[in-house]
Amino acid sequence: MPEVDVFIIGVPKAGTTWLAHTLNQHNKIVLSDPKEPNIIASHRGTFVRTEEEPDWTKFKTHFNGKGLKLDASIHAFACPLAPSRIHERMPNAKFILCLREPVSRSFSHWNMVLNTKEAITNDIDWSTFEKAWLDNRLSDDSMYGSSMSRWLKEFDLGQFIIVDSGRLKSNPNSSLIEIENFLDIENYNYNIEQSRHSNSAISRRPITSMGKLTRIFFSLFPNKLKLPIVETLQKRDLNIYSLPILSKKGIVNELGNIHYNICGEELIKELKLFEELTHFNTEIWRNEINRRISN
Repeated sequence: MPEVDVFIIGVPKAGTTWLAHTLNQHNKIVLSDPKEPNIIASHRGTFVRTEEEPDWTKFKTHFNGKGLKLDASIHAFACPLAPSRIHERMPNAKFILCLREPVSRSFSHWNMVLNTKEAITNDIDWSTFEKAWLDNRLSDDSMYGSSMSRWLKEFDLGQFIIVDSGRLKSNPNSSLIEIENFLDIENYNYNIEQSRHSNSAISRRPITSMGKLTRIFFSLFPNKLKLPIVETLQKRDLNIYSLPILSKKGIVNELGNIHYNICGEELIKELKLFEELTHFNTEIWRNEINRRISN
């Protein structure tokens, strides 16, 4: 089993897709393929939960190349089993934790699920944000304090770098330099175009019936034939499923005060706990939540 050196452990909708693929440009970093192998955590995506033990041998197939091996299974942060599992095998691992103001994070996560229709596929009613919030498969990823308390039982705080997704977007160069220093690697001249490899609401389009047929058609091709085509498209940052005939414009709901009132007070408590544990300043987020609750 190749030892994983670095984990981007969370959270969904906080710029982790962009960050993982950007770091993968560095010649000292090897990103897993896929980005989220979901081997260690019981939380595998938004809805899948499993108590089965990790199949550690699977890591052999997910890394190709030399350098720090980076696993970006972002639901690991909320998983109660992931910290002890990683500590048992990889006690010296380092962790990149991307965070976002938690109400807007939860709202964006919910909006994504509406577009992918994951809830409908899993026969789950997330038709409103209020209903979705009552499901811990949404809310757990925003419980920053509770999650961090579990990780700090297994690892030292110095093994974590906490990244504000807002700063990652507004000042990516300085954020990347801090991550490089944290990983003890030299600075690299990245292509930091924000639209590349992003998983934003604008770039996310629900697939059409024609798109589903196209996906089935390509699934019939042998991997040896398919891989060179996929790699070429990825290098050029092209997604054929963004074509109008293969996908359609997604749902984009507007975040409002009503959503802050549903979960804001609970998340302020979580932010205070997170700040006590890590000394990471959450005041701006707490003030924004309080402002939106009051209006």
